Amino acid sequence: MPIDHADLLRFLSAVHPYDALDPEALDELLPAFRPQAMAAGEAIYTLGEKLDGLYLIHKGAVEVRDQNGVQISLLGPRNSFGERGLMRDGLAATSASTREDTLLLVLPVDQFQKLLETQPAAKKFFDRQRAPKPKRADLATSRVETLMAPAPLTCPPNTPVQHAAQLMHSRHISSVCITEGKQLRGIATIRDLSGKVVGGALPYDTPLSEIMTADPVSLPPSAIGSDVLHMMMERRIGHVPVTENGELVGIVTQTDLTRFQAMTSAELVSEIARARDAQDMARVTARIPQLLVQLVAGGNRHEVVTRLITDIADTATRRLLTLAEAQLGKPPVPYLWAACGSQGRQEQTGVSDQDNVLILSDDVTDDQMPYFEALANFVCDGLNTCGYVYCPGDMMATNPRWCQPVRTWRQYFDNWIAKPSPEAQMLASVMFDLRAIGGTTALFEDLQETTLAKAAKNSIFVAHMISNSLKHTPPLGLLRGFATIRSGEHKNQLDMKHNGVVPVVDLGRVYALQGRLTPVNTRARLEAAIPAGVLSQSGGQDLLDAYDLIAETRLEQQARQIKAGSAPDNYLAPADLSDFERSHLRDAFVVVKSLQSAVGHGKGMLS
Repeated sequence: MPIDHADLLRFLSAVHPYDALDPEALDELLPAFRPQAMAAGEAIYTLGEKLDGLYLIHKGAVEVRDQNGVQISLLGPRNSFGERGLMRDGLAATSASTREDTLLLVLPVDQFQKLLETQPAAKKFFDRQRAPKPKRADLATSRVETLMAPAPLTCPPNTPVQHAAQLMHSRHISSVCITEGKQLRGIATIRDLSGKVVGGALPYDTPLSEIMTADPVSLPPSAIGSDVLHMMMERRIGHVPVTENGELVGIVTQTDLTRFQAMTSAELVSEIARARDAQDMARVTARIPQLLVQLVAGGNRHEVVTRLITDIADTATRRLLTLAEAQLGKPPVPYLWAACGSQGRQEQTGVSDQDNVLILSDDVTDDQMPYFEALANFVCDGLNTCGYVYCPGDMMATNPRWCQPVRTWRQYFDNWIAKPSPEAQMLASVMFDLRAIGGTTALFEDLQETTLAKAAKNSIFVAHMISNSLKHTPPLGLLRGFATIRSGEHKNQLDMKHNGVVPVVDLGRVYALQGRLTPVNTRARLEAAIPAGVLSQSGGQDLLDAYDLIAETRLEQQARQIKAGSAPDNYLAPADLSDFERSHLRDAFVVVKSLQSAVGHGKGMLS
């Protein structure tokens, strides 16, 4: 079925990216398109088949299905398909068939490759990988492993302080790490030597173990530079050891950070760490929306933006714990304050409520519980004052159910795993995102490890968790492209949280469970799932790219709302996006739906 040259020109001139080509380039491309008429129900290509080229629908409808036979797209006129396989190895990554009588325009493989090589607009449109962010040497984008000194000075605990001081002087450094084998036991600085040894008139053969700061706070190599700066400002320290699995691998000092400029979020952390009360903190957290705008405008990756914003919530929580203890007195037994939800995953945006729990030592007695009830009320009320509103589902430490000793928490998890009712699935999903914020972290470490092991071994529980993870689906419609909200305040909009980010969060949690992976952050879970064999390299990279686009689109929308003087939310009207943006966003949703289909069929790899 031939198409008149003029008709084809008019058609392509209204289809992106061909509408961005100069007239000469478009005129030269026209003869390359081969019309292909197909009747309803015909197969265009099948999974793994060598592709003839790029397909563009002139009229009709095409159904695209994944490897499990699940429909992931129903495409109409002006939609392209097949580019995903062409951009990889030339083999179809899906199966496609006609839903009705259809006329396709096929651009042969060699012409498609030439188009990508010669036309930047086409390359940008069809390359679905994440666009590179501006490369800047600042704390927001630099990993700790690139900032740290990889061979810090170390001494055993029994080293005399005079010998340690001589070593520090000869190397022109201001600290020494105290180790046993490769395990970090403490740190001593010039300040310790001057204040404790000289100021305290201690003999020069005093062992380092007597003046060191034992069990110092540390960060992993995968942390970012702002984590270091925030920790220094909150805790008023100038040295942060870098550890991996308890072993010392480096150290970062204030001197290491002087060439970096990322003070905005650090200033908020510093002010909160010194706040006198919740009202003081609220005046600081009120600046978070503007911080979000600045971070997004600066081209920061979404996981960096949400990490920096979550750092502020973490600092506010720890400061409130300190203020609570100052008012209530020393806690009667050790406790751990942990966050779940977006704070637990370090994924807070401009819209966040609070989700938290208290894990108490098994030594706690009934007459000591009022102390922790008062502690929970003080902190949760303070967080609400700071803008982290009370959890609508009452998932807070003020709820007696979520303020319990370790043994009760073990029972909770054991019961949820043994009897995965709908409520148990929901609660287990939330609790698998727990992250220690303040208190005694040792109360949580063993609990997390043993619970993850038990859960992964229970195939029935894993199956229920997978089923639960599929309740939130990407907003894919049929011919219109997106399934928007049908009525109410957000009619004709997309819910970028529950139908955008949450499906990926749920997938990441399932992969963590299947692979017994300890990361809590969603992107970290996806990255860890690939080498663990839970996700294939290609499927994992597709999902990472899709998640990045969805999460960044959400943040960009919130930044636009803030700049317009509105309160940020999670809703986006597709009409506010360009054709290019809608196409890429829809492709991202298709990838997520494909991975949901794969995990639902027990095929998490999705090659």
